[in-house]
Amino acid sequence: MSEFKNVTIVKQANVYFDGKVNSRTILFADGGKKTLGFMQPGEYTFNTADPELMEILAGELEVQLPGCAWQTVKGGESFNVPGNSAFTMKVKVASDYCCSFIK
Repeated sequence: MSEFKNVTIVKQANVYFDGKVNSRTILFADGGKKTLGFMQPGEYTFNTADPELMEILAGELEVQLPGCAWQTVKGGESFNVPGNSAFTMKVKVASDYCCSFIK
């Protein structure tokens, strides 16, 4: 899906790691929630409450999911993050992403 229709966008940005990771929250009529964001090169650890689907739209990074080895993820690829966990990303080149929160 290259675009979202009939959504609400929260105007205030989500800013992490001194501005190196930014996103905007998108709310859907059915209660679904996603964020669209951009990450500059660096290493970042995120904590989750709900399970997430991370789609890397452009760029390249390595991700270490709980209990797993590092894996490379490039634009057009995705990975699932378990709820109530933490994961680390080493962003190699500026990367565009979409995070879907799974309820």
